[in-house]
Amino acid sequence: MKKKRLLYIVVIVLLILGGTGIWSFKKFNFNRDFFIGEPLDSLNGVVVYYNGGVNHVLERNMTEEGYNLGLKYQCVEFVKRYYYQHLCHKMPDSYGHAKDFFDSTLSDGVKNEKRDLIQYINPSCTPPQINDLIIFEGTVFNRYGHVAIVSNVTAHEIEIIQQNPGPYAKSREIYPLIHKEDQWIIDNDRVLGWLRKE
Repeated sequence: MKKKRLLYIVVIVLLILGGTGIWSFKKFNFNRDFFIGEPLDSLNGVVVYYNGGVNHVLERNMTEEGYNLGLKYQCVEFVKRYYYQHLCHKMPDSYGHAKDFFDSTLSDGVKNEKRDLIQYINPSCTPPQINDLIIFEGTVFNRYGHVAIVSNVTAHEIEIIQQNPGPYAKSREIYPLIHKEDQWIIDNDRVLGWLRKE
């Protein structure tokens, strides 16, 4: 009986520590080469800031008129700040996680009313362009997904710029772009699609 009770206690403790431990682990800044809030990169004058662990949050970033840009320095905060500052775009729904930017009920090339942007599905009949938002689905370790900006497009690849990819990841990444049977495919299984300002 004592062994069974001890086993229950150990399981409960591991569940508690496992849940909070993983959460804390993803908040911690392991890369001491950078400090949280340090500028890392920029696109059209809009800065990408270092965030440390992917779950680290400082505060909510709001514009002077009260428009929500997101939590500093999450990926959503950068893309919304970029669209606000560079493209003068405010989303009707200014809240939600990265994966929430993509509406899976919409067809390719249809307007996403919550974001006031045209949504394209990966693969799409329309290729991605510079300034498009690119949305990634969640993973076991990041259930909220990820969102970035397309910073360059060539015939065979795209480059993205991102904020908060992790303490050791780079602010820019390149993915293959495939044109096959009149469809454009960003060759990354996590890419749900892209959004574009009209």
